[in-house]
Amino acid sequence: MTAHVLVEKKKLEKAPLDLHYLGDRVLRQPAKRVTKIDDEIRLLARQMLQTMYSEDGIGLAAPQVGVNKQLIVVDCAPDKPEAPTLVLINPTITKTGGKACVIQEGCLSIPQVYLDVTRPETIEVAFKDEQGRPQKLAADGLLARVIQHEIDHLNGVMFVDRVENTLSRNQELSKYGFAVGAVKPL
Repeated sequence: MTAHVLVEKKKLEKAPLDLHYLGDRVLRQPAKRVTKIDDEIRLLARQMLQTMYSEDGIGLAAPQVGVNKQLIVVDCAPDKPEAPTLVLINPTITKTGGKACVIQEGCLSIPQVYLDVTRPETIEVAFKDEQGRPQKLAADGLLARVIQHEIDHLNGVMFVDRVENTLSRNQELSKYGFAVGAVKPL
């Protein structure tokens, strides 16, 4: 399943969209469902992909660029031009499975901070593609983790909210100038 919203996988001198960072209110608001999938949404998806590549990311949610819509883009192999990119509109996790895995995560909205997060190993997700067609996807490993991380953004949740080691989390956030009070533990 390849996105029809094709962009070259390369860094741009200036990303088309500005990232928002931990502490910004826009990251804490639940995103609104996309009711009309049109050229405007496809342009947003294209600009989000370009921004994600420019910032060396593998996933990006619309709230991270200040857009309150349920749209995420994912590419777990940004260095492989042939690897598909994913555009998920109104994504919903319909099933989780496998064991709970602890893996280090990072986020473009919290640069340089990497902490352990526990998430299910496998998921199934229902969404609409950039043409408005309903899709289902079973994912595991890194792809499952990235999709869960980005869907969290659509619900106003950030990965640091899921970190169980509060001492480590607070030290890392403080080290890079982020307010510990911006965390909302789940």
